[in-house]
Amino acid sequence: MNCPDRASTADDTDPSQVRRDAFYRGRFVVLQPACGGYRSGLDAMLLAATLPESATGSVADIGAGAGVVGLAAACRAERVEVTLVEKSAAMADLARRGLTLPENVAHQNRVRVVAADILAGRAGREAAGLCDGAFQHVLTNPPFYPHGHRASPDPLRAEALTATDADFLPRWVRACAALLGHGGRFTAIVRPDALPAMLQASEGRLGGIRVLPIHSRSAAPAIRLMVAGRKGSRAPLAVLPGRTLHAPDGGLEPFAEAIAAGTADIALDC
Repeated sequence: MNCPDRASTADDTDPSQVRRDAFYRGRFVVLQPACGGYRSGLDAMLLAATLPESATGSVADIGAGAGVVGLAAACRAERVEVTLVEKSAAMADLARRGLTLPENVAHQNRVRVVAADILAGRAGREAAGLCDGAFQHVLTNPPFYPHGHRASPDPLRAEALTATDADFLPRWVRACAALLGHGGRFTAIVRPDALPAMLQASEGRLGGIRVLPIHSRSAAPAIRLMVAGRKGSRAPLAVLPGRTLHAPDGGLEPFAEAIAAGTADIALDC
């Protein structure tokens, strides 16, 4: 699900490799691969919409890619500081270069990029400057396809989209939870069939789990789940009424239009 406002070739880069994508009606712009790799879109906007505009403190965008979720978070909540955490050196470099674009000047002082693998263990994370308990919010769009799914022949795209082993998602969730301080909020967007692994990994770490189904069309099965929880909470799990992206005629519902514009709020109180 891709929803940049527009795309054009970046003037300061190889036009065959990188393009500029604007989001939130031009409120921020990122550099993304023009061919191959993975380009963020509506999934990223859905994830960012779960961060309240009143949010404060530190936000970690885990698996940030070019930084769409984190920059959207910085646009939405003007009192947060955002860390874009990305394993791929190529994508982390795009994120850094994107921060220097004129459209992103207003956010530069509140957003930083860290090239790190959150699955490297506590010592590896700390060596990259990611200390356990340091964040109030973690937003993450983990690799979409499970281990065993046919991976893309493009290495950058495969790394972004496909889990490397059967325990990948639980380890990812545990690492994200470790970065949160007590009471910190974790939010992810995942495939519906990832829910059992998410719940297993959350046990003893995250509570007050809220699950919001996202449907492409009404009466159709959910295509995504928004999953949120708080570190240290003991509140029970709740499944919220689902939201729909497309109208019967194929156009976007007002909800999806507002998500793309950056004016929607997805309340996942937990």
